[in-house]
Amino acid sequence: MRTAYSVETVRTAERAAMARLPEGALMQRAAAGLATACAQVLGRAPGRVYGSRVVLLVGSGDNGGDALYAGARLARRGAGVTAVLLAPGRAHAGGLAALRRAGGSTAGTEDGVRLIERADLVVDGIVGIGGRGGLRPEAVPLAEAAERARAAVVAVDLPSGVDADTGEVRGAAVRADLTVTFGAHKPGLLIDPAREYAGSVRLVDIGLSLDGTPVLEALQHADVARLLPVPGAESDKYRRGVVGIAAGSARYPGAAVLAVSGALRGGAGAVRYVGPAGDAVIARFPETLVSDQGPKRAGRVQAWVVGPGAGDDAGTVAEVVAADVPVLIDADGLRLADAGAVRARTAPTLMTPHAGEAAALLGVSREKVEGARLESVRELAGRYGATVLLKGSTTLVAGADGGAVRVNATGTPWLATAGSGDVLSGLAGSLLAAGLSAVDAGSAGAYLHGLAGRVAADGAPVGAHDVAAAVGAVWRDVRR
Repeated sequence: MRTAYSVETVRTAERAAMARLPEGALMQRAAAGLATACAQVLGRAPGRVYGSRVVLLVGSGDNGGDALYAGARLARRGAGVTAVLLAPGRAHAGGLAALRRAGGSTAGTEDGVRLIERADLVVDGIVGIGGRGGLRPEAVPLAEAAERARAAVVAVDLPSGVDADTGEVRGAAVRADLTVTFGAHKPGLLIDPAREYAGSVRLVDIGLSLDGTPVLEALQHADVARLLPVPGAESDKYRRGVVGIAAGSARYPGAAVLAVSGALRGGAGAVRYVGPAGDAVIARFPETLVSDQGPKRAGRVQAWVVGPGAGDDAGTVAEVVAADVPVLIDADGLRLADAGAVRARTAPTLMTPHAGEAAALLGVSREKVEGARLESVRELAGRYGATVLLKGSTTLVAGADGGAVRVNATGTPWLATAGSGDVLSGLAGSLLAAGLSAVDAGSAGAYLHGLAGRVAADGAPVGAHDVAAAVGAVWRDVRR
């Protein structure tokens, strides 16, 4: 599992490491890892390291010191290295001396744009993990020049101008092709919108001992494989779990079909459908158990999914919310569910809004949610006493009791298609019925759904039904 820690936790670990190591050892470790990554980036370019032109954008903190020491290593390998000093009087003295001894040079910001335009590699060492807000005015032209230039851009620890703890971007920021981060991932590297600025992320181990709970967790294949339900010799369809789907309407029958399609591939032993789209569901999936008597009379279920395409059927939503089994609430269900009734539930609840739905629930703008995704998902989880899965290019899953937020980045922009969320709801609801916790069901469901979107799309437009059909293939791949 990949984890990300807060700036405070990383700083504490750095201080502890510096107390037990020789002076400067920690920075040298970081610089060595950074220089190796930069050399590999240059090695893919025609000029390679020797003779290449490297521009360091150097601020006043240790982040700039890392860049200077790494630049010195590149200069010793024959690169022409120039450090553009944004705060000449406060640049890291040891790093600056090392660069000059290695044959590197320095320049002021007035020459920065010209140097960047001719560079093969730009190293962003302007601001470290303690930075807040966007770039200062003097750094903005340099960031803009780096984005326009043909040079590769490597960020030191994280792109300057993004918030390390929250992933927010409150102004201009550097856009990197590669971010080399030290000791631990920072939350901003894994959460949009900051993640879009980070490019590929490489973690360099510098020997930190990290204590406490991480801010974020990102499941990997092995983690999801351990969570996925596997039937045993004594399993039958009821022991494997039955998921109820209360979805669809005369106007939106397809939502019911798509939610059922996801549920059938989520590991539960049976799917019960309740609603007005029974004929459409049976025509597509004859194995579904269909009822038109409402949730209370549908028969035994281990979890419910309610809301996709429900229109204005508040009564069905209220019946499901009142059930004493795990419930997933999506789409129209989020709008129709009584907040007090959700908070009063004792069985697990999983809410799955996209940014617009989350904004409506919080009473804020969609832009506010998209710009502060971590804050928004935590606030929703606390307000409703529920696990919340906030959909998006990076999906976040926050538990009702706090703790680390799960982040998932397996998705693809091709998943932004009608009905995709209905498939995810059925899939995650089925995992709930199979016995997973709300956090695990949401996390594993999002992981599989994202991978299925990639497999189904393969670089071309895709329909939600294609995504559902690909779940089986990615399930097998994850468990190999």
